[in-house]
Amino acid sequence: MKENIHPQYHKVVFMDMNSGFKFLTGSTKTANETIPWEDGNTYPLIKVEVSSDTHPFYTGVQKFTDRGGRTERFMKRYNMKEK
Repeated sequence: MKENIHPQYHKVVFMDMNSGFKFLTGSTKTANETIPWEDGNTYPLIKVEVSSDTHPFYTGVQKFTDRGGRTERFMKRYNMKEK
């Protein structure tokens, strides 16, 4: 492999914002926020909306509350009213 062209691979913690589920894995992503882990080390924290803990494909049910559809969120974000 050529040196200095690949992103740095390190351990990070991903946290599901809907359930609070956290897991430690390797990634090239970085974050400004950190969190102490069970092994006593501190790792970068990356927050995600959906993980295997809340995704209906893995759980068989929808765990997080209904936040509305894409159209509803768009309309709310830009203060628009549906016709």
